[in-house]
Amino acid sequence: MRSYVFGLVLLTLLAACSAGGLNRSGDAGFAPGIDSRREGEDGLIVGHRLMAAGEYELALRAYYRAASEQGLNSDILSALGSANLKLGRLGQAEQLLRRALEADPTFVPALNNLGVVLMEKGQAGEARVVFKQAYALDSGDSDSIRENLRLAIAQSESALYDTPQEKPAFNLVRRGQGRYVLLSQL
Repeated sequence: MRSYVFGLVLLTLLAACSAGGLNRSGDAGFAPGIDSRREGEDGLIVGHRLMAAGEYELALRAYYRAASEQGLNSDILSALGSANLKLGRLGQAEQLLRRALEADPTFVPALNNLGVVLMEKGQAGEARVVFKQAYALDSGDSDSIRENLRLAIAQSESALYDTPQEKPAFNLVRRGQGRYVLLSQL
């Protein structure tokens, strides 16, 4: 009988603790409660804040959440492409940015970021065309687009005048048991 009473008292105390009954401040423990009546912050805004903080993987998740809530529009596609660009996923970034431009060919941030992706991939000529289009649509107001265009022009022109250097061929030759020698054609 004594263990039955002890178990009942213990169960009552645990129930009171989990329901916040022993907490006089009105909150339910250490973490604040979730107000289910309030709408959450827009995933796109959260993603932009996370990008500014350098949290690119979390920003990508926030952009995916925004896409599930709002659908894939040019702004969300561009944001997804930007996050992938920051994560070094150039192929994915390029695909997403091109899809954003299919939805809205005049979306300047998508054009600029596509140009950055193309520069990273070594396609300075195409990047130059994209940056020119972004610069024209932006009316030359953005210093970063102007600088990107300048760099693309310089890199694409230097590629025209540079003569490709022959890369030396290397051969790995086995010399006895467990010994190898690296030979080059210099």
